[in-house]
Amino acid sequence: MNAQAGSAVQDPAAAPLPPAELLAFLAEVSQQLAVSVDLERTLRESSAYVARYLDAEAVSVFLVDAEQGVLECRACQGPVDILGLRVPMGQGIVGRTVADNACQMVRDAYADPDFAGKVDAQTGFVTRSVLCAPLNTAQGVIGAIEVINKRGGQLFGDEDRTALLLLAAPMALALNIARMAGELVEQNRIKRELGMARRLQRSLLPRRRRGNYPLRALNLAAQEISGDFYDFFDLPDGRIAFTVGDVAGKGLDAAFLMVRCASLLRWAGKEGLRPSDWLASVNDELGEAIAPGMFVCAVAGHYDPATRRVVWASAGFPPLLRVDAEGGIEQFPAEGPPLGILRRMVFPEQETCLHHASLLLFSDGVTDVRDAGGQPLGVDGVEQLIGELGDGVPEARLRAMVRRLRAMGVTDDITLMLISGDLPQDADGEHLLHRIFPAQPGELAAMRRALVSALARAGVDAELRSALVLAVDEACTNIIRHGYDGDQDGHIELLLRRDGETLEFELLDQAPPCDPAGIGPRDLADCRPGGLGMNFIDSLMDDWQLRPREDSAGNRFLMRKRLAHDPAGYDAQTHGDT
Repeated sequence: MNAQAGSAVQDPAAAPLPPAELLAFLAEVSQQLAVSVDLERTLRESSAYVARYLDAEAVSVFLVDAEQGVLECRACQGPVDILGLRVPMGQGIVGRTVADNACQMVRDAYADPDFAGKVDAQTGFVTRSVLCAPLNTAQGVIGAIEVINKRGGQLFGDEDRTALLLLAAPMALALNIARMAGELVEQNRIKRELGMARRLQRSLLPRRRRGNYPLRALNLAAQEISGDFYDFFDLPDGRIAFTVGDVAGKGLDAAFLMVRCASLLRWAGKEGLRPSDWLASVNDELGEAIAPGMFVCAVAGHYDPATRRVVWASAGFPPLLRVDAEGGIEQFPAEGPPLGILRRMVFPEQETCLHHASLLLFSDGVTDVRDAGGQPLGVDGVEQLIGELGDGVPEARLRAMVRRLRAMGVTDDITLMLISGDLPQDADGEHLLHRIFPAQPGELAAMRRALVSALARAGVDAELRSALVLAVDEACTNIIRHGYDGDQDGHIELLLRRDGETLEFELLDQAPPCDPAGIGPRDLADCRPGGLGMNFIDSLMDDWQLRPREDSAGNRFLMRKRLAHDPAGYDAQTHGDT
């Protein structure tokens, strides 16, 4: 650049002391900028202060966009709006200012080789002289402030250059503070969004079932939010529906896809579809909205506790492992592609029997765990780990496996699900169900569903299961109608226990004590309609008894049914493992 066109600033410490009016103005500016943490407001006010003091026709503030490699105009004052104008780093007078980290004073803009007259040509504005100072912080140059044309046709002088340098210092500090405050606000916003996504994800996971429930699952997120999910719920016929999924990718996009897929799987699974149709339906739904390059590996199936058979379909999921009582392991690799890649795909069904066996499902975060040598565990490593852990209560086995995996190098989300065909029984019998519900007819449907599931888990076959549910429903109806006499404030407590081959149903209420001698089956010669519930109970159950509760007001109705064969419905001669 020639001497006529402009010059770079000298050390400001060597310049003459600024006049008192500049110091007073500088103090005012510093005080005003210090109270603002709003970046846009700070930019507007900074450019207005400079235009006011230097009596300039136009002022613009450019900030560095390191990712794009440009300087962007973030604020401007004057007749021409150049807000959003982007200048490549190192180009133009403002680019030179940032690159050299030095103030530029150009007295004849059109004589300067770096001046670009594009804006002038488009707007008709005439740039005569330019004064441009860098905005310096401890982290480096964050931008520049450019002043154009001193009013009255005068040229910028050394006093103006000194004033701009002094004004640029508090401006740079205020802008840096505002930018850091903005970044902190953004970080807090992202943190809140991650927290909301995490809570939403956790809300989709089913509640833990206590007692001898045949299915247990655990999820361990590698980061704040997980791309894995699992679900299970009881179907009206006593089977248990289950799903496990793993969304490809990380971050909020994967988290929201996980929520969508988990919701779709639950919605479609409630319809009782076959696993193949279940996955096909969800795959078609996902195919309409999923982003390119994203997909979901998942498995969905049904477990029938009465027969101990499990049927499922797998969409690109890691192999399912059947572990028998002797430690033998059988792999079931996926036979269908991941969800969301192509519509109208086929997902073949697979099945096995869990008599004296269990089925382990795990996401690929398990096989990606690194050993001491940095090598992935793989399916073979998972099988070895299963062998080392041995037998035990299902939930304890899962937690022991998670502890072992955490001791290695976890790099991805981990989800484990264990379906156990044989569950330990308490020494004093097995408690299958405990439910308290309002003594209202509308509550009986939910009671029946819970009882069906409990009897299925106990291994009661479908025909007897239906009869037993009907008997309990009749007993509850009698309590509501005759015991409480329609009182909507009463409650019924149902307990189901199994002691060996005997099922015990206990119903407790707080209704006025009744006379047991007046309760019994009706003479079938009596042709009055209704009132045959006790006849059905008497013919189905091996024994029953009604007596007042000893602890408080109310009644206790106890029914027992002895199963004619093994509760699981197995005959060693006809039901082998598969």
